[in-house]
Order: sequence, then C-alpha cells, then structure tokens
Amino acid sequence: MSDTPNNAVAWLEIPVTDMKNAVGFYEAVFGYTLTIDESGPNPMAIFPNKDAMGVCGHLYPGTPAKDGQGPTPHLAIPGKLEDAMTRCSDAGGKLRSPIVTIPPGRFAYVQDIDGNSIGLFEIAS
Repeated sequence: MSDTPNNAVAWLEIPVTDMKNAVGFYEAVFGYTLTIDESGPNPMAIFPNKDAMGVCGHLYPGTPAKDGQGPTPHLAIPGKLEDAMTRCSDAGGKLRSPIVTIPPGRFAYVQDIDGNSIGLFEIAS
C-alpha cells in the first residue's frame, strides 16, 4: 500500500478516574504540562506535542482496565529513566519491570495511580 502513514499509531487515550489527580501524577512523573481542553463532550488533558503530525494523546474520564491489563502506551521521558522511575514511585505509581534496553532506547513498565499500564521510555541518544 503506497499511502502508509508515517506513524501507525495516531492517537492514544488513557482513562482516569480523577482528572485532577491524574494530571498531577503525569506532570510529576514526566515533568511537562498537560493542556486541559473542555471543548468536547468530556474534558481532556492533552500531552504536549511539538510535531503537529506526530503521535499524541490525552487523559480522559473513564474506566481503566483492571490491574494494568489494558494496552501499554510508552511515553517519552525527559532525562534518565532511573529518575523517571523514582518520580513515578514518589507520585504513587507502581514499578512493574526492571529496565529493558532495545535499540531505540530503554524503558520500564509501570502502573499509574489508576492502574493503567504505561511504559516510561528513554529515547536513545
């Protein structure tokens, strides 16, 4: 197929039970500010994205999968992975794996405060 998009993943949504607490968690772990958008039927907390055509996503009021059994989006972290893992634990998240190294970088599986499975991803330099 000749019309293959640059990114197979276009958007991600992470369900949260308490938007204010979830925004606090993600901002503490990742060190960036989420933008609150209340223009649609549900409020969203949108992750920052410098590339208008890149993959992005948001938090929304919803029901997380039980015990991290849903999809696992990997989110880029600033700085070192070990520091993000510490921030995650300090913010109430749970570490679920040791560090995994692959050619594009390093990551660790964690659960956010709602039990969502996420990957903390340090992009290789």
